[in-house]
Amino acid sequence: MFSIFKPYIFSLDPEVAHDLAIKSLKFNLLPKSIFNVKDEECLETHLLNEKIPNPIGLAAGFDKSAEVYNSLFKLGYGFVEVGTVTPKRQLGNIKPRVFRLEKDQALINRLGFNNHGSEIVFQRIAENLPSGFLGINVGPNKDTKNKEEDYYLCLSKLSSIAGYITINISSPNTEGLRNFHDQKELEKLLTGINKIKKDKHISKPLVLKLSPDLKTDEIGNLIEIIIKHNIEGIIISNTTEGNRDNLLDVQKNEKGGLSGQPLKDLSTNLIKKFYKETRGKIQIIGVGGVDSGQTAFEKISAGADAIQLYTGMVYKGPGIVRDMKKELISILKKEKLRNISDAVGINA
Repeated sequence: MFSIFKPYIFSLDPEVAHDLAIKSLKFNLLPKSIFNVKDEECLETHLLNEKIPNPIGLAAGFDKSAEVYNSLFKLGYGFVEVGTVTPKRQLGNIKPRVFRLEKDQALINRLGFNNHGSEIVFQRIAENLPSGFLGINVGPNKDTKNKEEDYYLCLSKLSSIAGYITINISSPNTEGLRNFHDQKELEKLLTGINKIKKDKHISKPLVLKLSPDLKTDEIGNLIEIIIKHNIEGIIISNTTEGNRDNLLDVQKNEKGGLSGQPLKDLSTNLIKKFYKETRGKIQIIGVGGVDSGQTAFEKISAGADAIQLYTGMVYKGPGIVRDMKKELISILKKEKLRNISDAVGINA
């Protein structure tokens, strides 16, 4: 059905199409069974101490305000991440702010953390408990002077209804956010976060979402700080501000974060570098250019324990997870692997 409607959907402004997708998912009509596949038991794995049915997750950015996460679980996702959520409601940047690069199977966005705010998100999830493993991605409001404080507020407010919390320090669309990749800034942030966890008896796993634009010599110091502060997972990676030279689409120079196929190799190579230095001490969630079982397997075999996608679903529709599960099972059989977890890091 998606292939029939795709020309119409792609004739719409990307944000209008996204809003229509959210509205349609609110009806929650599709039965979960149609997204099941044969032999998918071999895709069961563990992420952040939780057993999940498969390693395919939906990245933050689609369900920004936690409106349709249970409908998304029915599409077959092994886990879903909502957000980015900020303490206060935020409208985001001026439109237009999302651009399809169809020739490159990519998106550029400069949304700016548009969401309904932590209070509304908390109420929504508390009143409609997740049917699967739900992560909440958090960040600071645009005009906040003390960004660390916004992370503390979101952690305190949302941890009780989350499976895990993602600390987003890597969006290119909030000024100064990537400064937290600096050693001193990250040390200060994570020290404060751990104090909040201790004071408020928060036990939920924490994940750090990193930039794909890191330099190799920054990796070792980042890992040292992450391990020191008991961060259980890292997401590699957010969108990139670079990587535009070889793109074909006329919109390639729009300001914002680039996602989709042009990010694939950049994020996979970064996963390999982190995996070689961590060797299981931190779980890795791989993101960037995942749109098939093969691209998912590339990231898993590079060292990712699980993967996430978003742009892939924009281009291939809601049946993408079912297709990916089928292909992953086929790859496991070909590689003579009993379970998807056996593939983690085998090509690193």
